[in-house]
Amino acid sequence: MNSFNLSDIKENSYFTDEVVIDKNFVLLSNSTPLTKSMIKALLDWDFKTIYSNGHIRGNTNTSFVHVAASKDVSDEFNDEKKVHSAVEDVKFDENGHQNEYSRFSTVKKVYDEYLSYINNVFKTYATKKELNYLELNETVKSLIQFVKSNKRYILRIQPPTEAHDKNFLINHAMRTTVFAILIAIQMHYPQEQMIELGVAGILHEIGMIRLPPQIYLTDRKLTQTEKNEIANHPKLSFEILKEHNFPQLIQLGVLEHHEKENGKGYPLKLLGPKITPYAKILAVACSYEAITAPRYYKDEKTVFDGMVELIKNENGQYDPMVIKSLLLSISFYPIGAYVFLNNGKLAQVSDANPESPKHPFVQLLTEKDENGNFKTIKTSENGLKIYRVLSKKEASDILASLSQTEN
Repeated sequence: MNSFNLSDIKENSYFTDEVVIDKNFVLLSNSTPLTKSMIKALLDWDFKTIYSNGHIRGNTNTSFVHVAASKDVSDEFNDEKKVHSAVEDVKFDENGHQNEYSRFSTVKKVYDEYLSYINNVFKTYATKKELNYLELNETVKSLIQFVKSNKRYILRIQPPTEAHDKNFLINHAMRTTVFAILIAIQMHYPQEQMIELGVAGILHEIGMIRLPPQIYLTDRKLTQTEKNEIANHPKLSFEILKEHNFPQLIQLGVLEHHEKENGKGYPLKLLGPKITPYAKILAVACSYEAITAPRYYKDEKTVFDGMVELIKNENGQYDPMVIKSLLLSISFYPIGAYVFLNNGKLAQVSDANPESPKHPFVQLLTEKDENGNFKTIKTSENGLKIYRVLSKKEASDILASLSQTEN
């Protein structure tokens, strides 16, 4: 086993194999960065040497890895600092006031950049059988910050309305990862674990591309044989990550993301205590995304109905703590939902209220402030509160009517 002096190691370096201290206590999995704070803590604890059968892969202070569909966009957002500074740049209009529309538009643009990156990850694996863990690590790191800074805008971005969208796997991977990150933030996950969870979120369905597309891109009733093939995709995803030496916790999160607390999931029918934490989070995030997005075989439910379905937790399928974390993060009336208030006014849920999941912040869609932004208010039990959530058709018809009125 090789020994390394901590004082000689640059922050954010990776190793090609596990890193241990005292030659038996595992400190890091392979490809997990040795951060500045970790080095300082080890030195403070009087650990001057670490050990590994691998070697140092070098400092990872690389730029945000970006694969974009168009050159002008990729030039603008080709590293983490540019992505986030671009979002910050549109917080205020020429009068020094916050411009909500501009901010949302830029957040949507950056969001689409992450979608392009995920699409490239899947495409690269499909054509070259290659996955770059370090690149995924860096991208998820920037995605976490993006989600933290822009949650109330990101959650208003709607999935494609076309159920036959051939890129539904990419959209599903992105939205599932966003929900998983939000849950992990609420559960106070450390950064390193949140990154691993995010990588698992992006790749949890990658095994699907080993299946014939006519099976998972059809609205006809599947045969039992075809259903069995679909149910095998967690194993296929696990095998792909294992072949590429991803950390074991990421592999298991991907393998177990369809397991249920009651033991009736697949592929291993594990009971709750045996399911790994990443898988428990992905199970809720993946299910919520699937419920609230269109599929070939079903219409999507509203984000409110999706939340209600999860809260019911029929037959104890999901970890209640994970459901609660999602609820606290996006509220009982989820961000993006269109609602009628008890005074008859139309509004859109714009942010969660940490003090009360049932009384979120909303934007009044028929009233604007002096800066031209929709007025934002906090609902409450004794004041303005949500009367009911609009159906998808109601929201579409009313928004179309409002658009015509403005024009």
